[in-house]
Amino acid sequence: MENTKDLTEHSSRSERKRRDSFGMFDGYDSCSEDTSSSSSSEESEEEVAPLPSNLPIIKNNGQVYTYPDGKSGMATCEMCGMVGVRDAFYSKTKRFCSVSCSRSYSSNSKKASILARLQGKPPTKKAKVLQKQPLVAKLAAYAQYQATLQNQAKTKAAVSMEGFSWGNYINSNSFIAAPVTCFKHAPMGTCWGDISENVRVEVPNTDCSLPTKVFWIAGIVKLAGYNALLRYEGFESDSALDFWCNICGSDIHPVGWCAASGKPLVPPRTIQHKYTNWKAFLVKRLTGAKTLPPDFSQKVSESMQYPFKPCMRVEVVDKRHLCRTRVAVVESVIGGRLRLVYEESEDRTDDFWCHMHSPLIHHIGWSRSIGHRFKRSDITKKQDGHFDTPPHLFAKVKEVDQSGEWFKEGMKLEAIDPLNLSTICVATIRKVLADGFLMIGIDGSEAADGSDWFCYHATSPSIFPVGFCEINMIELTPPRGYTKLPFKWFDYLRETGSIAAPVKLFNKDVPNHGFRVGMKLEAVDLMEPRLICVATVTRIIHRLLRIHFDGWEEEYDQWVDCESPDLYPVGWCQLTGYQLQPPASQSSRENQSASSKQKKKAKSQQYKGHKKMTTLQLKEELLDGEDYNFLQGASDQESNGSANFYIKQEP
Repeated sequence: MENTKDLTEHSSRSERKRRDSFGMFDGYDSCSEDTSSSSSSEESEEEVAPLPSNLPIIKNNGQVYTYPDGKSGMATCEMCGMVGVRDAFYSKTKRFCSVSCSRSYSSNSKKASILARLQGKPPTKKAKVLQKQPLVAKLAAYAQYQATLQNQAKTKAAVSMEGFSWGNYINSNSFIAAPVTCFKHAPMGTCWGDISENVRVEVPNTDCSLPTKVFWIAGIVKLAGYNALLRYEGFESDSALDFWCNICGSDIHPVGWCAASGKPLVPPRTIQHKYTNWKAFLVKRLTGAKTLPPDFSQKVSESMQYPFKPCMRVEVVDKRHLCRTRVAVVESVIGGRLRLVYEESEDRTDDFWCHMHSPLIHHIGWSRSIGHRFKRSDITKKQDGHFDTPPHLFAKVKEVDQSGEWFKEGMKLEAIDPLNLSTICVATIRKVLADGFLMIGIDGSEAADGSDWFCYHATSPSIFPVGFCEINMIELTPPRGYTKLPFKWFDYLRETGSIAAPVKLFNKDVPNHGFRVGMKLEAVDLMEPRLICVATVTRIIHRLLRIHFDGWEEEYDQWVDCESPDLYPVGWCQLTGYQLQPPASQSSRENQSASSKQKKKAKSQQYKGHKKMTTLQLKEELLDGEDYNFLQGASDQESNGSANFYIKQEP
C-alpha cells in the first residue's frame, strides 16, 4: 500500500475540472447539511513443602507468611496496617511494608493515601531503597494492598484529566515523543508509513460561523505519537489557530475526501479576505503535496480489531503467588489490554490487567505442558459461556535447543526483580522447565517454599549474564544481608560455590527500535498495571529502557524492554478510550513563569535525571578456569547497535 498520495493532476485535465475536484464551496447561502456515520482447571497444584517449625510466622487474613528473622522487632505499616518484621519493611524509617504502600502514602493527608497516585499527588517524603526486603514479605503486603483497592473499587471516583493536554505539555516544554513505529503492537505500528510534517489532511473548520459542519485543509506542523499539530492552509507562518488532534481520529481525512463525499470546503473566517480565488490557491498549494493514503481510516479500524474476546479463559500468573498460574477469564478488552478476572472471584473484583501479548498469560494447559506450578480451581466445570482461548492467539516464544549446553539449577545470573522493577538483582536459576522456561529466585530474598520464584523464558530480555550491570554502569542490587560491599561477582561465586550461567545462552538480539533518551510516551505502571501514565525514556542500554513516570521520584522508575507491550505512543489512551494518568503536580508546572530561566529551574526540580553511580573498575577475573573479558558498555545515547554489551567468554 502506498502511504502517501501524489496530488499532482494530469496536465490533460481542464483547469475547471481540476479546481472542482477539491469540492470547493463558493457561497455560504447554499451550504448543504452535513451527514455522517477447561482441561487445566482440573489439574492439581504442586505440593508445597511444609514450613520449618523454627521460623516465626505471621498470620494475616487467613494466610501464613514466613520471615527469615524474628528477632528484629515488629512494625506496623502506616499505609495498610499490616504487621511484620521491622527489618523487612520498606524505607529508611521502616514505616511501610512495601513499595506500593510507600508510593501510595501521602504525609499531607493520610485518609487520601490510597488515592494519592490517582490524583497526581507525589509523595512528600522519600522512601529510598536501602536493602531489599524478603519477597515473601512484599507478596504479603501486596496481597493486603490489592484487597484494600478492591474494597474501595465501588466508591473510588474516576481520575480527573481536567487541565492536562499532551499538546500543551509538549509545546510548553519542547518535548519530543517516540514515533508510532517504535510500538509494533500498537494500532498502525506496522503500517504508519511516512506520515510526517507537511502532510495535508482535510479536517473540520472550527473558525466558521455556519450552522453546519464544514471542512478545510490543514498541514501537519509537528507529530507527537498519534497526535499532530495542525495549521489551516492559508495561515502561512501564523500559528494563532494551530490545534492538536489525533491523526487516527474519525474527523481526519485525506485530501479529496470532501469531494468524494460531497462535503463543503470552506476557508477559515480569519483569513477569508486573503484571497479572492480560493480554488486557484488550493490547486497551487496542493499540487505535488502528500496526504494520507485513501484507505487510512480503514487500516486504523482494522488495526484496532483484537482477537481476544470476553469470556475467554486463560492461564495467568497468580499476583499473590508469583511461582504459580491460575485460570482467569477475560472480562473486557481495551486497545488490546485485557482485564482478567480470576475464575474463583465471586464478586469479579479480583482482577489482573495485562496486554494480550504479555508473557504472563498462556493458553489453558500451558502449565501442565512445561511443568509449571498451577493453582487448581475450586470450580469443577466451566461457567456457561466461558471457553478456552485458542493457543495460536498467544505470543510465541523463540524455540530453543535444550539438548546441548543449557541452563542448570544453581547457576547465577542477573535479573530484573518482578516486584521492584527499578532494580536488577543477583539471582539464581531454581528450576529448569520445558520449552526453555526457567524459574528464577532473587538471592537473599527467597521464601523457604519457593513461592516467590518467577518464571522467565531463556530468551527473555529481563535476564542477563553475570557482569551485565557492571559493564553497563547499572547499579546491581546485592543479596539482602550481604555485607561484603562493594559487591564483586568473583568473590560471591567463590563464596557460594556457584558458577555463572554461560553468556552464550542469553538473548543478544538488539532490534533497531528507534527510541531516544528524552522521548515521551504512555507507559503502564507495572506495579499497578491498571494505570497508564505519562512517561519519559531516561536511559537506553541497547534494548533495555529506563522508564520514568513524569512528576514522580526516580525510585519509581522501571526497567522495560524496548518491545514491551506495556509501552504506547502518545495519544494511545485517547485513541482507545483508556484513562491516562497525568504527571504529578501538573497544575503547578503550568503555573510557572514563561521565562526560559524559570522554566529550566522548574524542569530541573521535576526531572532529576539519572542516579549517579560510581563507575566500577573493570578487571579481568579468572572464574572457574575461564577468562571473562569485559567489553565497553554503550552510552545512554546509543539506542541501537550490536549486542556486544555482554561479557565475552573466551576459552
